[in-house]
Amino acid sequence: MRRLYAWLAGVGGGLVAYRVLTRRRPKPAVAAGPGADPRAGELRARLAEARVEVEEEPVEAAPPLDPDARRRLVHEQGQAALDEMRSAE
Repeated sequence: MRRLYAWLAGVGGGLVAYRVLTRRRPKPAVAAGPGADPRAGELRARLAEARVEVEEEPVEAAPPLDPDARRRLVHEQGQAALDEMRSAE
């Protein structure tokens, strides 16, 4: 009977340890008070500017391929990668 209790206690302890180690911890709140880094505002402005620049650049859409053409393209890319790996050996 002692072995059963010891086994159950071990399983219970393992479950508790698992829950403690895998729980999600809340992210700390960002302090925007007087102790905040003065460079943060500058960085936010630069990031916003970069996002605007990225949105302005036109993106060329790839022509839609039928499934057979896509399959051939992927097959050719795979063969090229295999040939490259074999030549590296």
